[in-house]
Amino acid sequence: MPTNPIARKGDESRALWLLGGLYEIVVSGDETDGKVTVMRMTAPAGTGSPPHTHPGDELLYVLEGDLSVHIGDDVVAAHAGASFYFPAGTREWFAAETQATVLATYTPGGIDKFFAEVGEPALTRTLPPASDTPPDLQRIISVAAKYGMNIEAPPQ
Repeated sequence: MPTNPIARKGDESRALWLLGGLYEIVVSGDETDGKVTVMRMTAPAGTGSPPHTHPGDELLYVLEGDLSVHIGDDVVAAHAGASFYFPAGTREWFAAETQATVLATYTPGGIDKFFAEVGEPALTRTLPPASDTPPDLQRIISVAAKYGMNIEAPPQ
């Protein structure tokens, strides 16, 4: 069955709060018959993704801000316009040095189901309010395993 075209305004994507950031499902795997997922992620300074691997490929494009992108044991300083390709199984993560927004494209699609399961619906399209409660990393790690991902505790 062919995939239908998708056209939506910037405020029509599904928005989630996760790990102190705003995660928007721009295009879901279900909408593309499992071919691709596109996510826009905004992370405040001092936050980011924990070290992880996943079974699909990822293309990461920095829209704004400054990041440290960790690829295996290497660290790359990234600014707006930087792009990265991570083949399936690459151990990678990012840390926002300033508030940063990235666009991530995953193939095949479907990883958005992980984000939807561990995130909470965003009440506004802004960063979530500050929380005194740390994220339930053990739950995130457990849910990630259902989707073929391996998430590690962030380095101290």
